[in-house]
Amino acid sequence: MNRRIFSHVVGASLSLALFAGLAPARAADEAPDALIKRTSTEVLDAIKADKSIQSGDTGKIIALVDGKVMPHVNFTRMTAAAVGRNWRQATPEQQKRLQDEFKTLLIRTYSGALTQVKDQTVSVKPLRAAAADTEVQVRTEVIGRGDPIQLDYRMEKTPNGWKIYDLNVLGIWLVETYRTQFAQEISAKGVDGLIAALAQRNQSNIAAKKP
Repeated sequence: MNRRIFSHVVGASLSLALFAGLAPARAADEAPDALIKRTSTEVLDAIKADKSIQSGDTGKIIALVDGKVMPHVNFTRMTAAAVGRNWRQATPEQQKRLQDEFKTLLIRTYSGALTQVKDQTVSVKPLRAAAADTEVQVRTEVIGRGDPIQLDYRMEKTPNGWKIYDLNVLGIWLVETYRTQFAQEISAKGVDGLIAALAQRNQSNIAAKKP
């Protein structure tokens, strides 16, 4: 798959999470497909109206994530799945650092994709789920110039509403992609080695963005 397309679409999906907290009271009772449709539309409109995000203001993007993403994305589950079996052996401090560095990596890696949002819209496909299901997959297509791009969400039902814990871009699950990378690093240098590698990549991304 074209790596540039993957980055752009994941960036757009992450931006959905940034603004998922726009209506938390309504989200608690909202169906998962309706939540994705509403927030996707709000996100695209917000990006088009915010020149700071369009210009790639990473600091603003990260601040928005800190304020909006955590109530609506199960980032602990996402990180644990990406780390794999080694997550249970990690100390609470290691788990916290893994979550912090992984979140920073995702946002800094894909924040540039937000500048690519132009005239895209999101089409949500009919939900295949029973009323009693507590985990679902919401299937969508990002429609713009060129062929539609598949973008699916794995979501879980919680007392505080539906939460995203994985993303599928053009048939590739985000968590699975990082699990392979993380397993190699942990095998070579352990959990602390993975934390150090993530921190180094984040610092490199910061340095690369400086004029």
